[in-house]
Amino acid sequence: MNIDEILEEMDELLDKSTSVPFISHKKIVDGERMRELINDIRLNLPHELKEAKKIEYDCQRILNEARLNAEGTIRRAEERAAQIASREAIVTEAKKKAIEILKKAQEQAAAVQKGAALSIAQMLNDAEAVHEKSLSDIKRTKEKLQHTLKNSPAFGKITSNSPDSDRN
Repeated sequence: MNIDEILEEMDELLDKSTSVPFISHKKIVDGERMRELINDIRLNLPHELKEAKKIEYDCQRILNEARLNAEGTIRRAEERAAQIASREAIVTEAKKKAIEILKKAQEQAAAVQKGAALSIAQMLNDAEAVHEKSLSDIKRTKEKLQHTLKNSPAFGKITSNSPDSDRN
């Protein structure tokens, strides 16, 4: 069960909870079930963090592969340029081709690196959005729970709307 499903179940638990008589905005919640759900969230958080670390690792791997590909392309271009330049009859043409091949290799390397960086940025943005939403959902549920617990007559508190408070 992922965090979103757990939070959804917490919402359902609150929705299905019995209202306190004469106070419709207060609910009686199954404390054990709510605690189980909170513990499930705690257990799932490390999984979400592991996913973020995996994305970061994949990003580094992609960048390293792009760098190695670029270096290989440049090395082959330089080798090819050296072969062409060694022939006396076509020395001038070889220089032109070598420069052109090197320029293309550098452009390709830059394009691959840029593409990888854009992919990484998108993955990190997506991971950040998921974590921000999860954190927001957790905070909202925690506030609902705290509000429910704070205002629950089961804890001996008498609210200002209670008929007993008029007697004081």
